[in-house]
Amino acid sequence: KELLPGFHAFEWQPALRAVSSSWDVGILDGLSGWTSSVEDVPADTIARRFRYDVALVSALKDLEEDILEGLREHSLDDSSVTGFSVTIKESCDGMGDVSEKHGSGPAVPEKAVRFSFTIMSVSAHVEGEEDSVSIFQEMKPNSELSCKPLCLMFVDESDHETLTAILGPVVAERKAMKESRLILSLAGLPRSFRFHFRGTGYDEKMVREMEGLEASGSTYICTLCDSTRCEASNNMVLHSITRSHQENL
Repeated sequence: KELLPGFHAFEWQPALRAVSSSWDVGILDGLSGWTSSVEDVPADTIARRFRYDVALVSALKDLEEDILEGLREHSLDDSSVTGFSVTIKESCDGMGDVSEKHGSGPAVPEKAVRFSFTIMSVSAHVEGEEDSVSIFQEMKPNSELSCKPLCLMFVDESDHETLTAILGPVVAERKAMKESRLILSLAGLPRSFRFHFRGTGYDEKMVREMEGLEASGSTYICTLCDSTRCEASNNMVLHSITRSHQENL
């Protein structure tokens, strides 16, 4: 049970907006909070997830030894460390056909999508120092072992509406966490963590669907012209092809 989200106590300062302060929360129904989906048609699908902050706490506790080892390696004592910064890589990918070959399970779409995250690095902020000290770096960021599942949905990844509806609360929780800091006990002492999220684990198809080019790390939103998101929202007509595929990368 210690390895599962919902075991370790923690708090947020300030408290997360529109997120319960309880920490002993296990697996949630991914559709909770959504009585109906687009056009008031009930979402005919199944989704299960952890609350984002609860899952992050579980992942951090999993790395407790590595974080403490990093502090020892850099000879940083507890009194000089004012807090930690954690970089999170988010991933969302279709899992293909997961239809049941036998048995009579519920009638759900036969495609599944998994949203997961990886703790890429942890840095310590030292009193009196301007630069933070890197104390943990994930050596195998693409490994199944470092990738923590957050949400599993029976939905086709091209079903943009349902995907957006299910991931809505996840995105809201992430937004709330960006504006707060986590207080979590490591080695018996309360520590302060701030999180930075990177959406770099989306495949190309999903990047286009969700965010345009932006989410893949590019400053552009379109594959051909130089329009920014702001310009594109004001001007839908005057665009010209100005870039080759090579320049997009």
